[in-house]
Amino acid sequence: MPEYCEIRADYDANSIVVYQAYSPAIAVPSLKAGKFVSPFSLNRMTWIKPSFLWMMERSGWGRKAGQEYVLAVRITRAGWEEALSNAVLTTYAKSIYGSPELWQRRFDEAAVRVQWDPERSIRGAKLDYRSVQVGLSRHSIKKYVDEWVIGLKDLTVTVHKMYELLHSGHIDAAKRLLPKERVYPIPADIARKIGASSS
Repeated sequence: MPEYCEIRADYDANSIVVYQAYSPAIAVPSLKAGKFVSPFSLNRMTWIKPSFLWMMERSGWGRKAGQEYVLAVRITRAGWEEALSNAVLTTYAKSIYGSPELWQRRFDEAAVRVQWDPERSIRGAKLDYRSVQVGLSRHSIKKYVDEWVIGLKDLTVTVHKMYELLHSGHIDAAKRLLPKERVYPIPADIARKIGASSS
């Protein structure tokens, strides 16, 4: 496991924002409906990320094929923490699982998976801590769509504006458009389960 892992997010007392990027075919009808609708699939894993800049790294600032729309998805904190409490890491950690065999059994059965990836600066450089992405399998995605999601917001125009500012040398102007993320207070039992660093 990496030495330093933390969740930073835009959150309030009851909800947290995670990010996803989709093709127009999925994003447009979902934004219109205010929730995920067909052709969004309930039968394949979907990954949610509370780090805006990690999402930018993953989606190429909304320029990769199939990721042209960047969405801010507001979900309940109760749902977020339920997902984390049911998660299994994507890599073996002896301090959590004891043996590779036990980890493999839990991983194969997991409804939720957690992966820690190097956080990114606004310029795309790797930072000295890792941020989380959470994979929801078909066993948990219906609950995500029907119960946890409380709002969708299209950030695509803002994302493209930030990209243009960055590539024209206006770094400070781009930074002013960043979401206000701060360390998320994970309950201690969940933090231990997913390998998050102590506050």
